[in-house]
Amino acid sequence: MNIAEIKTTDIANGEGVRVSLFVSGCTRHCKNCFNKIAWDFDYGTPFDDAFQQKVLDALAPGYISGLSLLGGDPFEPANQRGLLPFVKTVKARFPQKNIWCYTGYTYENGGIREPQAQCEVTRELLSEIDVLVDGPFIEALKDIRLKFRGSSNQRVIDMKRTLETGNIVLYLT
Repeated sequence: MNIAEIKTTDIANGEGVRVSLFVSGCTRHCKNCFNKIAWDFDYGTPFDDAFQQKVLDALAPGYISGLSLLGGDPFEPANQRGLLPFVKTVKARFPQKNIWCYTGYTYENGGIREPQAQCEVTRELLSEIDVLVDGPFIEALKDIRLKFRGSSNQRVIDMKRTLETGNIVLYLT
């Protein structure tokens, strides 16, 4: 797995000041995507132990609210497999910080609706995420007034409450 970009003090991709990690690789190719360069799975820097330590160090300050995962798409199966162990490490080391994840895929019934995004770690990764922003970016539904999403079809889902209740619970900001 590769990382296209890291932002160590991001205020646009979740609540508070965050570390945002943009993974490489996306097969969806949404029209007018803001990050087309990250569609290529080979773009960027390998997500090796040294890079992971860099992210953990960036998460350490008290003013950092949490980690945001973006892309490319974190829910491409190759990215899920690479992210799950790291997300578990983040949760163990920083239990007070939250994890947001952005995906062009759609959450449904405890998993991802689109079969091409399903793999053996999908449900486990979803259980480690606090807030999921789901759905493809659709240019015709673009609305710059929306918080934490680009088009009105996308949802900001409270994953903990959603998994507890079995029904989609939107995250209120």
